[in-house]
Amino acid sequence: MTNRNKVFSLMFLIFISIIPALSLFHPGLPITHDGQDHVARIANFYQNLSEGNIIPRWAPNLNWGYGHPILEFLYPLPSYIASIFHFAGFSLVDSVKIVFGLAFILSGVFMYLWLREFLGEIGAFTGGILYMFAPYRFVDLYVRGALGEHVAFVFLPLILFFILKSSKEKYSSLLIVGGSLSVTGLVLSHNAISLMFMPIIFLYTLFIFCTTNNKKLQIYQYTSILVLGLGLSAFFWIPAFFEGKYTLRDIVTSSDYSERFLQFKDFIYGEWNYGITGQFTTQIGISHWILTILSLPVALSLHKKKNKFWILTLGSFIIFVLTLFLMHSSSKFIWENISTLQKFQFPWRFLSVTVFVSSLLGGIVLSSLNKFRFMVFSLLIIAIFLLNKDYWKAQGYLYKPESFYKGIYNSTTDTGESSPVWSVRFMEKAPKAHLELLDGDAKITETKRMSTHHAYNVEVKQKTLFAENTLYFPGWEIRANSNPVKIEYQNQQYRGIMLFFLDKGNYKIESLYRETKLRAFADAISVVVFFNILGFVFFRLARYLFVKNKDLQNEERDTHSNDSNH
Repeated sequence: MTNRNKVFSLMFLIFISIIPALSLFHPGLPITHDGQDHVARIANFYQNLSEGNIIPRWAPNLNWGYGHPILEFLYPLPSYIASIFHFAGFSLVDSVKIVFGLAFILSGVFMYLWLREFLGEIGAFTGGILYMFAPYRFVDLYVRGALGEHVAFVFLPLILFFILKSSKEKYSSLLIVGGSLSVTGLVLSHNAISLMFMPIIFLYTLFIFCTTNNKKLQIYQYTSILVLGLGLSAFFWIPAFFEGKYTLRDIVTSSDYSERFLQFKDFIYGEWNYGITGQFTTQIGISHWILTILSLPVALSLHKKKNKFWILTLGSFIIFVLTLFLMHSSSKFIWENISTLQKFQFPWRFLSVTVFVSSLLGGIVLSSLNKFRFMVFSLLIIAIFLLNKDYWKAQGYLYKPESFYKGIYNSTTDTGESSPVWSVRFMEKAPKAHLELLDGDAKITETKRMSTHHAYNVEVKQKTLFAENTLYFPGWEIRANSNPVKIEYQNQQYRGIMLFFLDKGNYKIESLYRETKLRAFADAISVVVFFNILGFVFFRLARYLFVKNKDLQNEERDTHSNDSNH
């Protein structure tokens, strides 16, 4: 196929992908389970950025104004991207909708680009369409409003694309950089989904490794992609993993899964519904089912032809079956004994994996057809549109001013799993003051209020007990005239609130949220990796410019030589 035809196919795919996203162009925020909370989180995230906090970890306005450490544990990439659009002049709501729309379109584009490398145009187009038009994708988009999970779909096919391309090259620093940035994107998109996708990345890398030559170089390139990707995202995942012990995460998520299992009939069909878990559909999709089943005889045919892709086909089918099992109640004994699975909260989250492998299998089936391929492809596209046309619309829209999201938000925006273990799961009312006098006699004047820096002038007339009405979390410290003050945060009457005493005198009080040693270590790793990647890019660019300049000099020399001869 010519380059012009490839460009046309890609543009046609993008055009089709815009159709389900048209509801995002409607004024207001689509009514979803998490949509409003995502906007509030991003408002706090953006406030941190505007104050110079490059890595936002503290949400100052959440939890009735007591603040919350949710940003440390919440996948930051969607927030960074939305913040860029908000900085460019879009409203917070529109910025979030843009991220949703771009993620939907790019997921299909990258799936198509990866599959085109080995399945051809029709197989790649089929896989891209199936990847976008699975019912669960619309559940994420218009029912749950699952922003991070939705963005994560972008990066799995992109990672596999760079792994495949690197196996065909002798050595390419740009492919390593592209692969590592893709791994970073996945990790920063969604905690649970990145863990679910990692085994697929490993197995595909193993498949490519076993079917290519120059294995030492491949090991170097694959290792570089993984190490650089995990290193660049270390600022997020290291603190999120190791400091999770200070939160209610393990308590809240330990039993969530037990009542969220599915039955086999749920995978076949479920009536479209905008309700909560147990109400919205968890169907895989009729087209996906048919093509997945047909992939078995295709795998057998490829095996007879000694085509290596029979391994990829059969392996994907096995993963498909395994994910169904993990979502079914019969797998409960596994969830009870593997704590990592419990952190996923909802077994039906494995539908993300099911969507991917069924789309891959659909592409393989279409590419294997020798006769009537285009006719089957055309009928399939029509069927996908007809079967899903009622799913790509919002239930309704919220119309709220920017101030609603930027002001004090009476929620933690999660189920309480990010709340400190010494605190209550949710605050229930706003504090009387930012710095509150509990016992004694003092005059308080607030002089500064930023996300991670509060300042007050305090005149204490006798020993006084104060409450800095902010949740304590490692990193918070209080200083009186630049000297550290002992903080009490486990008082049963004021659970999680920072209490402290001051003797008689005049004080400049500062409450500061700083990086812990662990966070600073993780930040340093990301900075080192960032400059290594930057060095890769600059070295490649300098080399390219040097070679190009040398070629131009040779051309000029040859031209001058020819002119002299004449």
